[in-house]
Amino acid sequence: MKRIAVLTSGGDAPGMNAAVRAVTRTAINKGAEVFGVQLGYQGLIDGIITPLSARDVAGIIQRGGTVLGSARCEEFKTPNGQREAIRNLNKHGIEGLVIIGGNGSQTGANALSQQGFPVVGVASTIDNDLYGSDITIGVDTALNIVLEAIDRLKVTASSHHRAFVVEVMGRHCGYLALMAGIAGGAETIVIPEAEMEPELIAEDVAKAYNMGKAHAIIVVAEGAKSNAKVLEEFFSVHQERLGFLVRTTILGHVQRGGTPSAADRILASRLGSSAAKALIDGNHGVLVGMIRNEVVATPLDVVVSTKKDLDLSWFEMANMLDRYVGTHG
Repeated sequence: MKRIAVLTSGGDAPGMNAAVRAVTRTAINKGAEVFGVQLGYQGLIDGIITPLSARDVAGIIQRGGTVLGSARCEEFKTPNGQREAIRNLNKHGIEGLVIIGGNGSQTGANALSQQGFPVVGVASTIDNDLYGSDITIGVDTALNIVLEAIDRLKVTASSHHRAFVVEVMGRHCGYLALMAGIAGGAETIVIPEAEMEPELIAEDVAKAYNMGKAHAIIVVAEGAKSNAKVLEEFFSVHQERLGFLVRTTILGHVQRGGTPSAADRILASRLGSSAAKALIDGNHGVLVGMIRNEVVATPLDVVVSTKKDLDLSWFEMANMLDRYVGTHG
């Protein structure tokens, strides 16, 4: 395989650029030409495909986001859109494609693979909800951004004797909330995989107050039923029995925009390089991910059809660490 392309798709994740760099330089080292697809699947359909040299990817390993860009593309979900994408790849003489992204991106990768075009996926999403990789590109950086926010909010909360509800991203997966809650010493963690009713969360807040704590931190995953909006409305009605005045902070997209950590740069470099080698060596139709600290290739059809479960032993541990304030779960 002498000509390959690389694209980034879906939500940006810190470390994507390091992966693009690794794909490009590894492929060139193995004697292949490399092309970058701008704006994800939209760029495939529009034919925005340009050459990438080793020099073109210099100085991007430390940059967050994606230099190739990303965009939503409903047209690509249709058979006509996919055929147009393949037609444009063939027009440029491209023989294989590396797709860096999460669940939606790898669903698109699988669609191309099912039509016979050689594709290798790279696991990249801050949600860490992609089957085929224990940890995905962007998670470590996002987690550290969340943790820094929790640490800062805890200072304010203690100064004013308040409780803070902190909502973090993750779609329907509670990984970020759970790990940030453990590392940040949260009094309560609310995740979709172990739902809690607002009443039980309110009891935790009241118990923390009655125990004489100077603050209470409730970390909530955005996909939980008892999300920040629900809790804010519930607490406003039950304010008198909580003890603490409760404030809400929704971190939102600030979690995705950080400078990639060393761990994410290394992970992205390792996965990107492995993806380029796999594609050029003829091992395609797979997702390259990290399992038990080893690079593993998992068939894309398995990846997109299998739900990644959250290890709830972490949640049980979190409850034990904070059980003196009466957490539930």
